[in-house]
Amino acid sequence: MSLKPLARPRRLVPGDRVAVVSPASATPPAVLEAGLAVLRGWGLEPVLMPHALAANGFLAGADRDRAADFTEAWADPSFAAVVSARGGYGAQRMIDLIDWERLRGIAPKAFVGFSDVTALHEAIGLRLGVAQLHGPMPGWSKFSQDPETQEHLRLHLFEPERVRKLASATARPLVGGKATGVTVGGTVTLLAAGIGTAEHRGDLAGGLLLLEDIGEAPYRLDRAFTQLRRAGWFDGLAGVVLGSWVDCGPYEEVRAVLSDHFGGLGVPVAEEFGFGHRIPSLTVPLGLEAVLDADAGTLEFTETALH
Repeated sequence: MSLKPLARPRRLVPGDRVAVVSPASATPPAVLEAGLAVLRGWGLEPVLMPHALAANGFLAGADRDRAADFTEAWADPSFAAVVSARGGYGAQRMIDLIDWERLRGIAPKAFVGFSDVTALHEAIGLRLGVAQLHGPMPGWSKFSQDPETQEHLRLHLFEPERVRKLASATARPLVGGKATGVTVGGTVTLLAAGIGTAEHRGDLAGGLLLLEDIGEAPYRLDRAFTQLRRAGWFDGLAGVVLGSWVDCGPYEEVRAVLSDHFGGLGVPVAEEFGFGHRIPSLTVPLGLEAVLDADAGTLEFTETALH
């Protein structure tokens, strides 16, 4: 197996300080405050980094400032975790400005985000060797409105042994079977956009590839899948876990694209697994070994996401 499990951060406890960064789009202050109130209700102390509420067109401030916020948040030993305020667009623009050399060797921290933050997940995994959480963010408008989504994230952060086995009520097999591998992936279009960059992956053999997206028509999803396939991303996969495809068109049309690309790989494939831009949304660890049972709709990790 080419993909190896990554280092696990420690679990959180009440009183922990959590850095909130905005690596992509600006976050409406009222929406973010509602999400931060949830974190405070868990006993955490969320701290906005200096540019977390900045806005510059479609970005949350200048690239260098967003990168500096992330660098300082990860380097500061008083923070137990780093949480993205929201996704949107722009994380790729700031990744090369992060001081990765400074951050190597620092004790792993929990990192939470998804959507455009997929680019940052890839960078953290490849450059720092730390597992992450593909999960909801406090500045995502749906987060503060859905207790089930909140609770699943809370369990991963505070009581990860209770969610070592993920069971999706909506999951079903596109291709049945069981497979063991290391989880990797996120939002399809961001993964495709990373091909040829410093975060380019040349080998995903043995991986369990997690994929989801929002607002992409079926032909655009086909283009992204084709790019990943041509770049070798589907070679040697152990299995595939497909999440939500919100606003991507009628599901039967999306499913035809999914079946075309993944139905013939010869590996187990679970669809509608319940993570991504949908509500409720499961939190899923990235960079850890798990067993996928496509028939049962479960993903069981060999160890907890946080130790």
